[in-house]
Amino acid sequence: MRNYFLNGFLVALSTLFFSCGGGQQQATETEEESTETTEMQETTSSSSSEMMEKDGLKIYPAPPSPDFPDAELLMNTPALNAGIDAGAVNFDYTVNNYELGAQTSDAADKGCANSGKGQHIHLILNNEPYIAKYEPNFDVELEEGHYVALSFASRSYHESIKTDEAYVLSQFNVGGSTEETDLSQPFLFYSRPKGTYSGEDAQKLLLDFYLINTSISESGNKVKATINGSTEFMLSTWQPYFIEGLPMGENTIKLELVDAEDNAIGDGFNTIERTFSLNQLN
Repeated sequence: MRNYFLNGFLVALSTLFFSCGGGQQQATETEEESTETTEMQETTSSSSSEMMEKDGLKIYPAPPSPDFPDAELLMNTPALNAGIDAGAVNFDYTVNNYELGAQTSDAADKGCANSGKGQHIHLILNNEPYIAKYEPNFDVELEEGHYVALSFASRSYHESIKTDEAYVLSQFNVGGSTEETDLSQPFLFYSRPKGTYSGEDAQKLLLDFYLINTSISESGNKVKATINGSTEFMLSTWQPYFIEGLPMGENTIKLELVDAEDNAIGDGFNTIERTFSLNQLN
């Protein structure tokens, strides 16, 4: 896997992660970012490089996106394992070979929600909804607690760059917290869908997630996607997907990292359920 350099500290992290065009706090999404049933049904499981259909829903691989093989993201602050005062916490990154604020070249043809502010950084804290930032230096108000932070370079339509150098996994404590997380364990982070989608953006949604220290395959670990409480799809390829057929109004997606026997992996961190909304009109 990759080695991370954070403020001069070398942290060795374990193996392999998710590929969507390259080799890996709760709030409604703003315009600047882009705009139950009780009985479990049989899981749809096929090669997730193919179209999967069930209950009027379709999940299929998104078309290839522009590669950024040399993109590099480094986190300067907060430092790995730092102790920080509660309040405004400064996040500072070095971004190499990737232009924040630029439109990804195929954005107009992608057919999904796109940020008018261009390419950016996704910051995910404790697997809560990501924060999209278009500059490499910014402050985030944080309460006391322990934080696991995933940062990765994102295309303008919020699709992650899944290469070893384009992400950083770190942890730090705010206030009096002294917790520590084993960063070598398998991680699943939820990225998209998020927020509110209107008009044409509500017809086809990007499903994107980030894997660290694990791989998924037909015979190994998988990502289980449960839509609106009942319709399940097993994803065995790390790549971006499109979802079609979702009803207008509120929808939910739950993502779970599971093993070959459909047992949850981890202590709950790798199970994430997110609610988002679709509107017919802009």
